[in-house]
Amino acid sequence: MNRLISIGELAELKAVSVDTIRRWEKDGKIESVRTDGGHRRYRLTDFVEEKLGKTIAYARVSSHDQKSDLDRQDAVLSAYCLSQGWDFEVIRDLGSGMNYRKKGLQKLINALLDGEVARLVISHKDRLLRFGSELIFAVCEHHGVEVVILNKKEDATFEEDLASDVLEIITVFSARLYGSRSSKNKKLLNNLAKSVQNL
Repeated sequence: MNRLISIGELAELKAVSVDTIRRWEKDGKIESVRTDGGHRRYRLTDFVEEKLGKTIAYARVSSHDQKSDLDRQDAVLSAYCLSQGWDFEVIRDLGSGMNYRKKGLQKLINALLDGEVARLVISHKDRLLRFGSELIFAVCEHHGVEVVILNKKEDATFEEDLASDVLEIITVFSARLYGSRSSKNKKLLNNLAKSVQNL
């Protein structure tokens, strides 16, 4: 475990760029040692989880009727973290991907800003936020938090993603205008969903 690793290996381990590693060192967040040949190396022991913080797995669904999907996300994230031998906490959240005030998301952001997190694990990029997940990733990079996305595969086409985004926006605004349980709202959403699918 006293092995020395290169800047490239450390960047890969932390899922950040080599420039980020150099910035962290310049800011005094990490230390390097020099080989006899003058090459920069890092002690692997300096980057064990106990020194950096905890692993948080974040799961989210949009509504109560998706509870089974939330349970599935929780199970997949937990199984992955256990397989890696990480000590972890799962934050479960309920609410729109456009809602920045969800309790779980606020808890996650506070933990990131407090420097308590070593690693963030999510099933898909859009589980954090429908729009703006890059902001969370930027906070992670700034605090040296590794981000693990289990499913990076882009299955949906651009048009499918756009249709999904439009439906998300319509759902949020129509729920605010008419009430989430009104029959008028449900009829509107059903008609819009059919229209979008026919594009």
